Amino acid sequence: MRGPLGAVIGRYPSSDGSAQTAGIIKHNRKCRDIAFLVVFIAFWVGMIVNSSFGFNKGNPLRLNYGLDYKGNVCGDRHANPDLRELELRYWLNPNQVYQSGLKNSNFKLDNARSICLMDCPIPSEDSLNWVCDYPDGDIRLKVDDWIDRNYDYFADLTPVLRNTSLQLQGPCYPVIYPSVNVYWTCQFIARASNVSLHHWQQMGGVSIVEDILIDKSIHKSINSHSSVLKRYVADIGKSWPVLIVCGGILPLFLSVIWLLMIRHFVAGMPWITVILFNVLMISFTMFYYLKAGWIGNSAISPIIGEHDPYYHVSARELNHLHAVAILMTIIMIISFLSSIAIVRRILMATSVLKVAAKVIGEVQALIIFPVIPYFILAVFYMFWFSAALHLFSSGQVLENNCNSNCCAYVLELRRVSCDRCCGYSIHYTSHIGAAILFHLFGCYWATQFFIACSSTVIAGSVASYYWNRGETSPEIPFLPVFSSMKRLMRYSLGSVALGSLIVSFVESIRFILDAIRRKLKVVNTVPESWIGRVAFHSSQFSRRGIEWTIKSVNRNAYIMIAITGKSFFKASEIATELIISNILRIGKVNVIGDVILFLGKLCVSLSSAVFAFLMLDTHNYASAHNKISSPLFPVLVCWGLGYVVATLFFGVVEMSIDTIILSFCQDSDEHQGTAQYAPPLLIETLNDQNEMQRLTQ
Repeated sequence: MRGPLGAVIGRYPSSDGSAQTAGIIKHNRKCRDIAFLVVFIAFWVGMIVNSSFGFNKGNPLRLNYGLDYKGNVCGDRHANPDLRELELRYWLNPNQVYQSGLKNSNFKLDNARSICLMDCPIPSEDSLNWVCDYPDGDIRLKVDDWIDRNYDYFADLTPVLRNTSLQLQGPCYPVIYPSVNVYWTCQFIARASNVSLHHWQQMGGVSIVEDILIDKSIHKSINSHSSVLKRYVADIGKSWPVLIVCGGILPLFLSVIWLLMIRHFVAGMPWITVILFNVLMISFTMFYYLKAGWIGNSAISPIIGEHDPYYHVSARELNHLHAVAILMTIIMIISFLSSIAIVRRILMATSVLKVAAKVIGEVQALIIFPVIPYFILAVFYMFWFSAALHLFSSGQVLENNCNSNCCAYVLELRRVSCDRCCGYSIHYTSHIGAAILFHLFGCYWATQFFIACSSTVIAGSVASYYWNRGETSPEIPFLPVFSSMKRLMRYSLGSVALGSLIVSFVESIRFILDAIRRKLKVVNTVPESWIGRVAFHSSQFSRRGIEWTIKSVNRNAYIMIAITGKSFFKASEIATELIISNILRIGKVNVIGDVILFLGKLCVSLSSAVFAFLMLDTHNYASAHNKISSPLFPVLVCWGLGYVVATLFFGVVEMSIDTIILSFCQDSDEHQGTAQYAPPLLIETLNDQNEMQRLTQ
């Protein structure tokens, strides 16, 4: 059994044997869980090595732009030739594109001859346009001159080269089909130009296939799952100004405003929070309706730049927005009904928030302290996102292994070659997937670690305030926050590393189990085989157990680490025993207080997401060079970053409430139901009969 905490955090014996008020939480403390601190440091070393691999092998341009027949990434200034302005991938030979779309064909679109252009070619209205290969060999043209001539030097070719061009072997190829820029790829429109086709036939060119497969083959490549995922990741890199403003600066401002309003306008904050939450949920959902095309004319389009308004291209991104819009509608309805259900409990939340407001008023440094972990996390996220973009693009560009029977004129060899028909593609190995998973887990663990550090510092500061009877005395450090931070850095970093690792680990397992459950549910609501049923119900039970574990070891364990200086597991044991023995006293307080604070975090994060929608709707991200494929990922990232920032600042209120309540319960247990160390401001609130009834029912 644990002893009374007063000996640890309230008083200590002086040299003459008399009890004196202590310099809070300094007695009998030593370093805990050092092994896990070593593990955390080793993990960070692994993160740096892992990120270095991404920076060395990755190229974020690969996420957006395709490869030409030489294996160069379109838009790459380091390619040969320089492709810094040539970002669009264009397939030269329409017959190869058609062949790649045949059902039983062994010819793949990646092996069709493609080059990088500045814009997509269109057929001439009265003649035949040509697109020629990069100038090389006997073609004495600079790349800039080639671009100025609309990629056409057919008139300068020798009779031999003209003849190979008419055989669709290059170096020049006819523009028979119009094309449009779809996500930096020139997609053919399966409507051949009659004028261009007539000129081609008059010149004696080989037969060119006219079939809708020319359209579908390229569209299938653009719409593949891997291509969509790459574009989503690239969207995050393109929208970095939005992430900084809406994921960093805005939630910082809103969180500080919310804390100040809690300090000075506590009575109305629960009502304001609930009303604002519902308004933001409706706004957030309506933005998805707008981008999905169900309201207005702001639907996303995969086509970049000017195009025929009657030509439409389908995209998976639009389907994903439709699904998210439906999901948000369901969440919005549930949220509105839940808000109505808790209206009668809001008065209880007001009394709970008064406790935190009084503490914040006495220990005012608590409002400023979260800025420290905020800036640490900001630096970490900038490094992490940059490394993530490089890791996702760190595949190896290799020549395909194909048996295609095709020939093309190679300018540098000055002859037709049939040996280099295979194109290039990006190959990903299993260790790259493992590196990405390690990077994702590292982000979650680091985030949980810094949030846990912030929570522990706040808990130590509030405990100092409580166990000194809420008064300022010479024995309490001038800045309790920095004193608590010093204790954390000196004694408890290992315990915090362990706690954050456990939370990250069980959350990861829960994610895996949810994925298994969803997969089984897709196959059948309840699997028919007994193995499937056992796996299905086991995943459900395990998921609930994991959720309960997270709630048990989260904030209260960090509070007891700050108060007692014990190891993580010992602190969890003390916290669990204290909660169980006082469950009727603190249960309702924690539940209703956490609900209002959770809604407050959602208000901040939803505000970040709504402003992200507004920023992403500007011309820069809608139709220009930095056009994003969909606002889905940038908005979700802004929402997540906003929630993390809100968690840091709202943790001041959360940890104040939990620390005060746990300290009050312990104080009451040690003194036969009458708290001896409760500060006057706290007693003034808790002694009100109505509020005490709510706390003890």
